[in-house]
Amino acid sequence: MLQLGNWQFESVVNGTIRLDGGAMFGVVPKVLWSKSQNIDLKNRILLATRTLIARHLPTGRIVLVDTGTGSKWSDEEAERYGVESTPEAIDKALSAMDASASDVTDVIATHLHFDHCGGMVDWEDAAGGSVRVRFANAKHWVHREHFNHACAPTLRDRASFLSVDFEWMGRDERAQFVEGISPTSDLADLKFELSHGHTPYQLLPVFDLGGGAELFFVGDMAPTGAHILPAWVMAYDLFPLKSVDERVALVNRCKEHDTIIAFPHDVRRGIVRLDVTGKKPKVGEVLCP
Repeated sequence: MLQLGNWQFESVVNGTIRLDGGAMFGVVPKVLWSKSQNIDLKNRILLATRTLIARHLPTGRIVLVDTGTGSKWSDEEAERYGVESTPEAIDKALSAMDASASDVTDVIATHLHFDHCGGMVDWEDAAGGSVRVRFANAKHWVHREHFNHACAPTLRDRASFLSVDFEWMGRDERAQFVEGISPTSDLADLKFELSHGHTPYQLLPVFDLGGGAELFFVGDMAPTGAHILPAWVMAYDLFPLKSVDERVALVNRCKEHDTIIAFPHDVRRGIVRLDVTGKKPKVGEVLCP
């Protein structure tokens, strides 16, 4: 467990998935990205699905950022994406904090792609029936414009959204819809920023660590350490040039501020400092594997 400022953090691997390597690295040649990737016979690379757990010591609020794929998968569906889900890893990490799912006060869905929000709900009884909210006492944060997009996605990205994961939010008072281009939260020492390159209105939390330091959960703006290079954007990104600009801004942010990065999909590294001293940015100190 990592303590920084008023926060305790844990980056929890709640499962793994496999996605096409070419899609994950866009126009970057395989001869470059394959050097650092675990590739299977279907040209899929191994990705972690991570939940950032953050406990605010002064208030006791427990915040989860993203919840992974969840467990609502048939064998056929799981095989398609190489889904290996271990949602109990979140419970185990909470237990190490002397807490449980019922103590979680806030769940932030950076965006509603199935690999980031599927763990918000489980089947109530039989598969394909009604769902129950897994973190029953928590506020669930998502940007309203992103929710609207997820409910009516484009032909290009509709496969990334599974409505069973999030449609409940439209009728449940636990859903907290963030509004506008400068969103605010009611959580002490936490603010939201927006990213639009990967998907519209991705909601990214920034944790204030005091003394000008911050921890930035970068979501799918930079899903792994290999994606820190600004031009290594995904074919999944709806607006790739915007993604490039957002990555450049992220690297400059790390040059100018004491910014720590939390990844959603890196298999080996959860929370890191970037090394921005050379010509190309790279992962530096690993604070949480």
